[in-house]
Amino acid sequence: MGEADVTDAMRGRESAAWQRVRAGDESALGEMFDLHQGRVFRHAFRLLGDHEDAKDAVAVAFFELWRKRSSVHVVDGSALPWLLVTVANAARNLERSARRYRALLAKTPAERHVDAPSASDESGVLAALRKLPERERAVVVLAVLEGFSEREVAEALGVAPGTVKSRLSRAKAKLRDEMVEVEASWA
Repeated sequence: MGEADVTDAMRGRESAAWQRVRAGDESALGEMFDLHQGRVFRHAFRLLGDHEDAKDAVAVAFFELWRKRSSVHVVDGSALPWLLVTVANAARNLERSARRYRALLAKTPAERHVDAPSASDESGVLAALRKLPERERAVVVLAVLEGFSEREVAEALGVAPGTVKSRLSRAKAKLRDEMVEVEASWA
């Protein structure tokens, strides 16, 4: 069985499961989870750098998939692009919540303040990615990190393919500039 056959079989399995999810079959959501949780988790972990936070973001994404099943926009029969965008939004919300919590802790008198542990990013690439505006970050994640075509990214985000090209170009230029600064700081 060739790679194309495996991909077609997986798409067929997902398509059947997705139809059952849309019809309200909860067990089919489990099948969708089994199909995509690995990629969705890796994406969440890339963004958050923490296993537990990434698990929370994945849970939110699949909960939203179930909750919004009648309006989820699938691309070529796959809910994966929608899940990746949704888990990125959940990750951003978790980061925002953590920042608020740390700010509140900083204002609270305490005998001794201990910062929450943070994940290290020795390369600075993740930090540079996080600095991008959400619209550009979503395009980079889907096109560069996940390997979707510009057409698929445009469809997943609900924008024109030309918009994807321009956002990707801007994002790459910003990342390139950011990495030049990171490399200069190593010297």
